[in-house]
Amino acid sequence: MIAALNRLVERIEDQLADDLDIARLASDLSTTEYHLRRMFSSLAGMPLSEYVRRRRMAVAAAEVLGEGDLLGIAVRYGYGSTEAFGRAFSAVHGASPGDVRRNGGPLRTQQQLRFRLTVEGNTPMDTRIADQPAFRLVGHSTLVPLFHRGINPHIQEHIASLPAAEHARLKDLSNTEPAGLLQVSADVDPDYAEGSELTYLHGVAVGETTPVPEDLTVIDVPAGTWAVFRTAGPYPDALQSTWAATATDWFPSNPWRLRPGPSIVAVLERAADFSTATCELWLPVEHG
Repeated sequence: MIAALNRLVERIEDQLADDLDIARLASDLSTTEYHLRRMFSSLAGMPLSEYVRRRRMAVAAAEVLGEGDLLGIAVRYGYGSTEAFGRAFSAVHGASPGDVRRNGGPLRTQQQLRFRLTVEGNTPMDTRIADQPAFRLVGHSTLVPLFHRGINPHIQEHIASLPAAEHARLKDLSNTEPAGLLQVSADVDPDYAEGSELTYLHGVAVGETTPVPEDLTVIDVPAGTWAVFRTAGPYPDALQSTWAATATDWFPSNPWRLRPGPSIVAVLERAADFSTATCELWLPVEHG
């Protein structure tokens, strides 16, 4: 995966002034667009689309400092007007093209990335591969922004709004793995951009033919393979650290890649105040 990401960066560099077909690039690199975007975002700390925008504006800055026509520069980097180009340029550099041309700056350069895998062996990962038949995720859903670190207050508020009796009703419905009450993230932005909107479902897993009350949201999950990571410790820090380590340690070292689908957290045990917990993180995967 690390080699594929570095080849992707090289392809981007060769095609900065072109429309990038990420799906085709992923196919050329023997992976999928979904997996490529998720791994890039996790390892680079920014969405792939944001990296491309920053690199384009970094290279375009050299031309802005010259005497070329600004409209010609804008068109060359994929913008139909100087206004659209100016907005993108200002978002990266903090100054308009005109200001930079007059004053020589300020400029914020995005260097070309290079990915390296550092193996330290200090993040043991308790993992299993599970082949699951089709099942359904049922519960109460809401739209929330994506948080990479810390507790998501929007999710907290959603769960707190459910009466205790509703948690008990959901648990009684659970009849397949992943077992128990689940935290489900679906419809996640492929770039995994912080602040982007996702569907959060508080619910349980049931068999494909299980009758479901009409007041519950249903997410149908097709049969497939899942990587299941068990984690224990401070909540949510231990869980989020394990999630990050799947990208930095596990996926680069194993012949699996992410496939589209919901990610699921099953809370197996927890302290009364939820300060610590033992969880299973379920990620949909396919053999790479």
